[in-house]
Amino acid sequence: MGQGQADVALATLRECSRNGEWLCLKNLHLVTAWLPLLEKEVNVLRPKSGYRLWLTAEVHPRFTPILLQSSLKITYEAPPGLKRNLLRTYESWTPEQISKGGVLPRAQSLFCLAWFHAVCQERRNFIPQGWTKFYEFSLSDLRAGFEIIDRLFEGGKQFQWEFVRGLLESAIYGGRIDNPSDLRILHSYLEQFFSARLLSSSASAGQRKSRGGPQIFPSQINLPNSCSILDYRSIIENLPEDDRPAFFGLPANIERSSQRIISSQVISQLRVLSRSVATGLKFDRELWSHGLSPILNLWKTLNQDSVLIRQKVDPPTEGQKSPVLSFIALEQFNAIRMVQSIHQSLSALSKVIRGTQLLTPEVQKLASALLNQECPLTWQNKWEGPEDPMQYLRAVVTRAYAIQGWVERAGRDALLSNILDLSELFHPDTFLNALRQETARSMGCSMDSLVFVSSWRSPISQVKLQVKVGGLQLEGCSFDGVHLCENQHDSPSVSAVPPCHMAWVPQVEDFANDLFGLRLRKI
Repeated sequence: MGQGQADVALATLRECSRNGEWLCLKNLHLVTAWLPLLEKEVNVLRPKSGYRLWLTAEVHPRFTPILLQSSLKITYEAPPGLKRNLLRTYESWTPEQISKGGVLPRAQSLFCLAWFHAVCQERRNFIPQGWTKFYEFSLSDLRAGFEIIDRLFEGGKQFQWEFVRGLLESAIYGGRIDNPSDLRILHSYLEQFFSARLLSSSASAGQRKSRGGPQIFPSQINLPNSCSILDYRSIIENLPEDDRPAFFGLPANIERSSQRIISSQVISQLRVLSRSVATGLKFDRELWSHGLSPILNLWKTLNQDSVLIRQKVDPPTEGQKSPVLSFIALEQFNAIRMVQSIHQSLSALSKVIRGTQLLTPEVQKLASALLNQECPLTWQNKWEGPEDPMQYLRAVVTRAYAIQGWVERAGRDALLSNILDLSELFHPDTFLNALRQETARSMGCSMDSLVFVSSWRSPISQVKLQVKVGGLQLEGCSFDGVHLCENQHDSPSVSAVPPCHMAWVPQVEDFANDLFGLRLRKI
């Protein structure tokens, strides 16, 4: 289905209905506006015995629900794992397609294409370290790549590797990618899998037979020196059932990060399933009391003997303060106001449960979100923190207390001389911008002329205004030359990093060496 196919589809539908034949309409998610017309046509048909209508579509929010309800639904998902993905590809290809013309580089190029397609799809299991988001790489991309390779090998012409890489990167697979980092990853894969050095040549074919053919970097998989589909299936059958991170060019500990993300999603889904859907839609004192008591008790514990709820702080005013001090004053004001706003909303909720206050729409929305284990939108609008409400409350109180320490150190002019932990702030990016503005004032230059540099070896030379930041962590890599055993996170996928000097400096070559203070190596 697509542009201009609606009338043809309806005519074919009527013909198949009269003759008792089968009809398949594909990609209906492309014509969702036309589906009500199809639905009416299906309802008025008087089909002959044996008539069947098959509809295929990807998930789409505007797909007609009545058409879905009246159909027998089958969900088809790609098999998980690199091995099963490759087997699925080679099951869809015939021996004649692989051995066409008896051209060895062509058969090996098709295996590289199948491997590349499988890697692109399976790398989606490691979001955001693999790809930054989920991309719809599908069989249509694989078919398009097959046709390109098939045409370029016709007539014994010299194979144009740059042409293949350009089409796959710019038109087919790369056409779905909108992130510069993901495009660099795709470009790297294409350079590895589609190059002349991977494929056999007549001059060296005899030498490679003893070694089993060239290897696909970095997986160390030997390409067969054969045009037989059975040899390629044999290679696939010998692959391990569990995917190795090296197959994707990822660090060995990437699976720990993936497992944590999946387990968090499962726990979140189980929490939602454990509660009744209608719990938050209407007031039920017993259900609300049982479901909301853990959150109310946690908030009471966090603020026990706390001055944050009763503390009064005047809004920061325009003055002669430095940008950094102005930021800290604003951060303290917003933190206290956030704590007090949350306290007022939870206090109103507690009064409604006890029966001392009437239920309002605001309290209804708050209770509905909390009962569904979701962070209320009114809280997220003030600060976009954790999605779990209990983690959100802990994070808010922890940061509010930490900012009080920032204010105390700033009052003694000892803030920038101590090691700072940016995770204690609600808006660490704003702090770095304030430091940039203060640097520009002290140096008498524009903010646009400053660049951000860092150094782990020593303080940044020739810079007076700089900060030392601690509490940094690296995921999926380790820090060269530093023993981390004493300060290691519980998970081996996360490594602690020593404090780092950071500053804004003029954009000149004198500070180029400080840009390379950090060197990372994959585990």
